[in-house]
Parts: sequence; structure tokens; C-alpha cells
Amino acid sequence: MASITLGKRTIYCNDGDNLREVLLNNGVALYNGPAKVVNCQGLGTCGTCAVEIIGPVSTPSLLEKLREPLLKDRRLACQTKVMGDITVIKHTGVWGLGTGVLEI
Repeated sequence: MASITLGKRTIYCNDGDNLREVLLNNGVALYNGPAKVVNCQGLGTCGTCAVEIIGPVSTPSLLEKLREPLLKDRRLACQTKVMGDITVIKHTGVWGLGTGVLEI
């Protein structure tokens, strides 16, 4: 069992679970602004679920590798599998690439 820490909140999942699915199933507001309505539903094509992750997760998918210059130090939650205890940080901006940090 892995823990996901989001600010003061901690949720639990199994190792190998998809991060986007775990967050959404636990009521986490993963998307910013219009991305709440307009996103790719986890296909990895829009980039709106980008989050900063500290801790063990799967290696980046091909879709993430193609976006690497844009993602900086972020990962797409829809393409990421949780592999142990992690901390997730959501940043400002429609694509989560802003410098501010949001409480999710």
C-alpha cells in the first residue's frame, strides 16, 4: 500500500495504481480552470493533469517524453503509476506549469 500526500491530506492506494484515477476517485481537484471541463480524459494528449511528484513512480511514458521540454519537472498524472509513498504538488495555470502552488 502506498500513500499520496497532498498538502495536509493523505490518501492511500495500491502500488501500480494510476495516479489520475486515484486522485479523481478521492475527490481531488486535479484540473485548473477550463481544464475541469476540457481535458483528454486520461489519454495523455492534453497535459492538463501535470503535477510535481516527489517519490517513486513509473518511468515517463512516450507521450511524456515528447512533452518533456514543456513539462519541466512535472509529470502527467494520467500517465503515472504510483510505485510507493509520494508527495504530489499541483501548480497554477491551465496546464499546471505555473510557479504558484495550489492546495488540492
